Amino acid sequence: IFMQQPSELEKYLFDLKGFIIIKNALSKKELKDCNKIIDKIKNTPSDQWKENVHSKGNIDQHGVELQQIYEAGKPFEKLIDHSSWINHMKHFVGGEGTFDYNHGPLFIDENFVNVRGPGKAIPVHSGAHEGTQRGHYRYQNGKFHCGQINILVALTKINKGDGGTVIIPGSHKSNLKHPQFDKYKLKKDGKYKTADSMIGSEEVYLNAGDAILFVDSLCHGSSRRINKGERRVVIYRYGPSWGFFRNNYRPSKELLNRLTKLQRNIVMPHEKVMSPEIN
Repeated sequence: IFMQQPSELEKYLFDLKGFIIIKNALSKKELKDCNKIIDKIKNTPSDQWKENVHSKGNIDQHGVELQQIYEAGKPFEKLIDHSSWINHMKHFVGGEGTFDYNHGPLFIDENFVNVRGPGKAIPVHSGAHEGTQRGHYRYQNGKFHCGQINILVALTKINKGDGGTVIIPGSHKSNLKHPQFDKYKLKKDGKYKTADSMIGSEEVYLNAGDAILFVDSLCHGSSRRINKGERRVVIYRYGPSWGFFRNNYRPSKELLNRLTKLQRNIVMPHEKVMSPEIN
């Protein structure tokens, strides 16, 4: 398998804008396999488990969220260290040659599928002005050091009216909060104002299989879906191996025992200390 490396242009654009687009990150077969699984589990009742995948159901304006999606089978296990982006993650999270690599190069602290129908949207959030450690962006001594890098893969085509991801390029370095930020987080008539109407924002359109890779301190949200059908995306969040889970989920023993060594180190680098029986 050819493992893609970040190009010099991608490094430049990531530093400049806080995100890059990876075209054709997933093949048509991979898309088909992932969507087939989603078809089977997307209607799992709210707050119920489908084996080791947790459905949070229709969350407010967000749509259906399926947490711990890497538990759903091989198609999603492959995404843990997918050749289209795993080396990008190592490079941008950084830490090679430091104690950040004590338990391995990376850690996934959250992974889920989002299925969104008409009327749904995600309010604006994040931004460097918040100063959070988890999402911080830093470049020092010729190396990236980022607290969390997200890969968002389109499992369906996302065009105008489909509820695409909206970002504010360069906001991962901004010292100031966007003047419109607070009012775009407030609800009016049960809905949020959508980030696509914020000054300086950019909506990202993706073909099925394309991905946007971005640092979490980039100010982002989404537009509201107005078209029929569904917007389906899968999101994996990567950080340094010393990190820990954002939510109260843990990978199952069954998953850990069937993963490769590299995948286990990314999913649960802490297991070396906590559960030596995993091998």
